[in-house]
Amino acid sequence: MAEHAPRRCCLGWDFSTQQVKVVAVDAELNVFYEESVHFDRDLPEFGTQGGVHVHKDGLTVTSPVLMWVQALDIILEKMKASGFDFSQVLALSGAGQQHGSIYWKTGAQQALTSLSPDLPLHQQLQDCFSISDCPVWMDSSTTAQCRQLEAAVGGAQALSCLTGSRAYERFTGNQIAKIYQQNPEAYSHTERISLVSSFAASLFLGSYSPIDYSDGSGMNLLQIQDKVWSQTCLGACAPHLEEKLGPPVPSCSVVGAISSYYIQRYGFPPGCKVVAFTGDNPASLAGMRLEEGDIAVSLGTSDTLFLWLQEPMPALEGHIFCNPVDSQHYMALLCFKNGSLMREKIRDKSASCSWSKFSKALQSTEMGNGGNLGFYFDVMEITPEIIGCHRFNAESHKVAAFPGDVEVRALIEGQFMAKRIHAEGLGYRIMSKTKILATGGASHNRDILQVLADVFGAPVYVIDTANSACVGSAYRAFHGLAGGRDVPFSEVVKLAPNPRLAATPSLGASQVYEALLPQYAKLEQRILSQTRGPLE
Repeated sequence: MAEHAPRRCCLGWDFSTQQVKVVAVDAELNVFYEESVHFDRDLPEFGTQGGVHVHKDGLTVTSPVLMWVQALDIILEKMKASGFDFSQVLALSGAGQQHGSIYWKTGAQQALTSLSPDLPLHQQLQDCFSISDCPVWMDSSTTAQCRQLEAAVGGAQALSCLTGSRAYERFTGNQIAKIYQQNPEAYSHTERISLVSSFAASLFLGSYSPIDYSDGSGMNLLQIQDKVWSQTCLGACAPHLEEKLGPPVPSCSVVGAISSYYIQRYGFPPGCKVVAFTGDNPASLAGMRLEEGDIAVSLGTSDTLFLWLQEPMPALEGHIFCNPVDSQHYMALLCFKNGSLMREKIRDKSASCSWSKFSKALQSTEMGNGGNLGFYFDVMEITPEIIGCHRFNAESHKVAAFPGDVEVRALIEGQFMAKRIHAEGLGYRIMSKTKILATGGASHNRDILQVLADVFGAPVYVIDTANSACVGSAYRAFHGLAGGRDVPFSEVVKLAPNPRLAATPSLGASQVYEALLPQYAKLEQRILSQTRGPLE
């Protein structure tokens, strides 16, 4: 690296569940450097598995906060040893695993502002946290606190309308409430509560970084319309919470210049700016360069839908967050648990364990599958709460089985119709400029993508998103540097590599699916009412 000509760049960080990663992106938006530290492998002394500690109750899941600090030390030393030229860094931003919380002990701000460049961070910050093992997104031990919060605001739907989501166990407000109730002494000795994202930004700033709107909307505490903390929600969780959180800021804000610690120890320039860090999902939206009307579909173990929304309609399913690259708009997130494992199960049963036979089944069956509709949930689905396989013929009568090729198409059509129905339930509308960005394992199958294009009536593109949160963070650093709210994000990232067109809607697809979608939605409601009772 040392022999290369200097390249002005921005750094994008990702403090994820299993590792800390960084990429450097130059002014032409090329990634030219990356490095990572893997918690389990590189920091075995913390005893994590998959980056976390799962407690005996099976519900409580935490991560040691000093592990993250030490990982940053290691990664910066690796960069220095490689000859990375820190003097060329114009700005940095980053992402953190969403919902996790960090508790800074009274007096920690003083330690942050007076760091000595002669010592690594973790040695200077080891006494700065009132909770040493912090709750993360995998924690599901706060059901009681969720019910208390929903009751305080008038129910699950009222909370969703206010904060973008009904109460979820992993969401930060409920985690804070549990700590206040079960460990009031630690809470009283806490002067600041950060999200993983704002905690990481604080390390670079040398002072407390504010929480950004986008990651802040994953807490069950932020009023997503007004972008202020909800006094009712704060009061339901813990006392004096607003002063411990600090005021939230737009996601594209420059929150300050880098701490002198990094200037003296690593050679960062004094003018290097820190742009507000955000959650990993919002950062991925930035990395995929979603625009208004676009959808990103990640087809992995679980399937995830990212949506760009102008007028959100919060519901009991899914999440609405403030948009990380346009503070006037929103993003939605829908998660479907029965993704690739369900596709593999049907492939094995109906296509002789062969993806090529699976593809042939999709090619040989007609759009709409002759009116045969299927719902396939091997494990309890999140969106909506259904389990089991349910098949219906063209007359909407339940049937026990389908022929193999019909089964394959019923699965794929059903998965994509469910995604469209639930996206529209959150206020999404397909526009003439809508494009779908597909990622994940199943995005390599062109026949699956063809069904996706047909069901949504929009072209499907594929994009490499291996480092989307990191790259999105670097893009956001450039955006903050360029003026943030006064400059469109799309203008800042127009030089980035374009996604590749993979499928366009077939002739007549829109008529077929516009007719089928209401039928699919009606059957889903029928199954819901029969299996679990209607949702509250």
